[in-house]
Amino acid sequence: MNRIDTLFQQKQEKILSVYFTAGFPQLNDTCTVLHELQAHGIDMVELGIPFSDPMADGVVIQQAGQTALNNGMSLALIFEQLQNVRQTITMPIILMGYLNPIMQYGFEKFCKSCAATGVDGVIIPDLPFADYMHSYKAVAEAHGVHVIMLITPETSEKRVRLIDEHTQGFIYMVSSAATTGAQQCFDEKKQDYFKRINAMNLRNPRLIGFGVSNKATFDAAISNASGAIVGSKFVQLLEKSNSIKHAVEQLINDLNK
Repeated sequence: MNRIDTLFQQKQEKILSVYFTAGFPQLNDTCTVLHELQAHGIDMVELGIPFSDPMADGVVIQQAGQTALNNGMSLALIFEQLQNVRQTITMPIILMGYLNPIMQYGFEKFCKSCAATGVDGVIIPDLPFADYMHSYKAVAEAHGVHVIMLITPETSEKRVRLIDEHTQGFIYMVSSAATTGAQQCFDEKKQDYFKRINAMNLRNPRLIGFGVSNKATFDAAISNASGAIVGSKFVQLLEKSNSIKHAVEQLINDLNK
């Protein structure tokens, strides 16, 4: 069974998924960060594929991606770094990145590499749902890779239900149609969106991301979904902290105080 499915079977609430960019802060930090996150009880990881034109990302993740590219990170190198990761890492790993570098690598080759290294899923923000259905779904499913789709407050109920019907793993609820970035709180409009989707009784579990950075936003997310995704906040901590371990400890502290 896919590790994402196993996680949601074993834990239905308060799931914490953490995003960071592969090859950041240093080129060979990827596996070190994975081990620290797992050691501190993080449930799932989204590993960012750095790209030169990340249109959905805020400044923090854009800069981290550029640093990783400058360090020499590439999709091929990510798979090389993950080659033996399943000897010690048991939590689900999702690759998150844009379509361009994945297509340059080759989508079927990408899915084969995911299966070979133990990557459980992929999030491709600029992959249109119709293209996913027509050209990508069957290939990903053949290799046991879950393609996680995003929804926003502007996504129609019809589209949400189509995504729910034709994808596996979980649905990524983007808190707003803006780019990624830490927020201090979720306003009433965002909370109404969370409650509206929650009331749809979807088949797939949901995680809320974009803006989760402190106890207020984390609590709002876990009150209306199975859990939350933290990205920019952790990337900032990785940049500022004197050690990866300290960055993880500070993240957990900030989400609970």
